[in-house]
Formats: sequence, C-alpha cells, structure tokens
Amino acid sequence: MAIDWNGVSETIARVEKSGCTIGLAAVAPSGERFAHNGDRRFVAASTIKIAIMIELFRKIDAGKLTLGQVHKLKPEDKSTGGGVVLHLHDGIEMTLGDHVYLMMSISDNTSTNVLIDYTAMDAVNAAMRSLGMASSTLNRKMRGRPPISGEQENWAVPNEFAAMIAAILGEKAASPSSCQQMIALLEKQQNDRRIARHLPKENRPRWGTKTGTLPGAVNDVGFVMTPKGPVILSVYVEKATDTLAGEEILGDIARAALKAAG
Repeated sequence: MAIDWNGVSETIARVEKSGCTIGLAAVAPSGERFAHNGDRRFVAASTIKIAIMIELFRKIDAGKLTLGQVHKLKPEDKSTGGGVVLHLHDGIEMTLGDHVYLMMSISDNTSTNVLIDYTAMDAVNAAMRSLGMASSTLNRKMRGRPPISGEQENWAVPNEFAAMIAAILGEKAASPSSCQQMIALLEKQQNDRRIARHLPKENRPRWGTKTGTLPGAVNDVGFVMTPKGPVILSVYVEKATDTLAGEEILGDIARAALKAAG
C-alpha cells in the first residue's frame, strides 16, 4: 500500500506560510520516497561534514590514514563557530578519531578544518560525485559565518544527502566496517531538538543525524530506526525567523514524515 504523505505536505504548506522555504527528502523503510524542493540547493552549513567523514573513512580503508593518527594543534587550525577545540592550547595532541568524533557529535569547526586538510577538499567532492551527488559541494572551510566576498558557499541538495545516508546505512559509502563506524558517529549527535525532537523519551528508537546551522539555515540529516526499518530524513529550513523557530519547524516536519513512513 502506498504511503499517505498528505500530512507531510500539509505541515510544509503551513510552515512555509511564515516565509521560510523547506527542503525535504524522506525515504521510508520500503524505499518509497517523498520530496519537497528535493533537487534544490540549500546552504549546507555543517551537514556537509557527513561527506568529510565519508572521505576520511575511505582514506582509512585505503591505508592512507588511521583514526589513531595524531595531529598537533596549530594556531592556524583554530576556527570560530561551534566546538571546543578552539579553546584548547596550541600544541595539544589529538587523534583523527578525536577530531571526527567532535566534528560529528558537537559540530566542532576546528576539528572539521583539521580533517579537511587531511582528506582534501577536492577528494571530499569526488567522494560525493562517486555517490551520485552532482550538485552538493564543499567549497570552503568552516568559519561559523556565511561566506564573505571572494568565498564560495557549501551547498547541499536534500535528495542527494538522503542518498548519502542510504549509502552509509547500506554499507556502500565505504567498507562495511567503516560504514558501521560512521553510523555510530551519527548516533553521537548531541542536538535532539530537530529530527529527534518528538521521539519518545522512554524507549527512544535509535537515531543518528548531522545538524547544520548558519544565519538563515537550520538543517538536519540522518535516520531514525523504526520497527519496519530506517526512515531517512534530509531536512533544510531556509529563512526561519531564528534558530529556535527553525528547530521547531524542522521537528514538526520530521514528526509528520516519521508518522507517514514509519
């Protein structure tokens, strides 16, 4: 029986009356899909960090890097925006495993930029292309702000990011072992006010996401495990009045999609 997505459409129509624009790609456990502005580009913000994680694990699979490899923090590594590494002393030694954990769990921008240096921006984009992601791009390091003159933006396409999560869950994004480690990292997400906003507090299902936030952008991409299997959600809220309002909107859309698909 086909899924009734009317509740999702109604929720989106309601919230877009406030002036924001929604991008959504939802994939049910059966594989049935729903999209709203699914092929439109949105500001990626920190959701692009999923692609950096994939390329890191591909390089680990190739024997070029290891999670235990140590990086000594340099002053030029430090970036404003989310995270804690910015406030640590120069010269502290942290492993690449430390940095990918901090990048995915609390969206640490300094850790992200360290990993961009190890993975290479062109290689991250090539990894996305290999997954069929034609329009999503990593064009600049994390600065905790929109691009300034001379900088390009990082872009995400909801359908493409849903496909990227599907590739991780299906153990196609890298080796099976690496994909399982990436799933575990997605599950370390500390912000449960978006896709996970309306999940039950008791007996909460497994879920994992990567958030993204910039002025005018409130995003979350990941999965929720249901009795039928995973529901994949890629949600982008553009031009919400503020982050808190954007999180509420995103949570309401995720709830409607989970009700329909799960």
